[in-house]
Amino acid sequence: MAENNSGKQWGMVIDMRRCTGCHACSVACKSENEVPLGDFRTHVRYFERGTYPQVRRVFMPIICNHCDDPPCVRACPTQATYKREDGIVLVNDKTCIGCRACMVACPYGARYLHPRTGTADKCTYCVHKLDEGVAPACVNTCQGHARIFGDLNDPASEVYNLIRNNRVTVLKPDLGTEPQVYYISASIQTTKSEQEAGRGV
Repeated sequence: MAENNSGKQWGMVIDMRRCTGCHACSVACKSENEVPLGDFRTHVRYFERGTYPQVRRVFMPIICNHCDDPPCVRACPTQATYKREDGIVLVNDKTCIGCRACMVACPYGARYLHPRTGTADKCTYCVHKLDEGVAPACVNTCQGHARIFGDLNDPASEVYNLIRNNRVTVLKPDLGTEPQVYYISASIQTTKSEQEAGRGV
């Protein structure tokens, strides 16, 4: 797998003003990466806000945040989980022992144990396509252009300018993991009941 030494920092912006909760991203990801039934590398959580009759449904796409300071890397006893120079966090299937330490360390619930390989699996930004110059499957499939992917260090990139010109947030910023997935107009905060129901972020 090619390493990127060009000074790039790959990242994603998810513009919630454009997300319709259609799950096309989840379907595209499962198809592209042969994700097993019941597991996801990316998915869209949803929950309801307000009280009747003023109720609305809120969508929240969840994906590996490819953190700049990833706790999963520190937790891995075999160094199977590692971060490339371009910021992408990956898992080496040959050295992963399936101990789930990275799954416990990830505060975003972005990993699962692959039932066939017995190793940890997660979003890779479709690195097999990215290294050939093709954007991740979820980005290419998003009909509303809610997912924007690119080089966070490039002033000419769309992601760079979206972050610069909009009020953005990340998931659980208090943890200090420095996620590289940014949200525009997201309802990040969840209530205790939503969290207990497993629908919050």
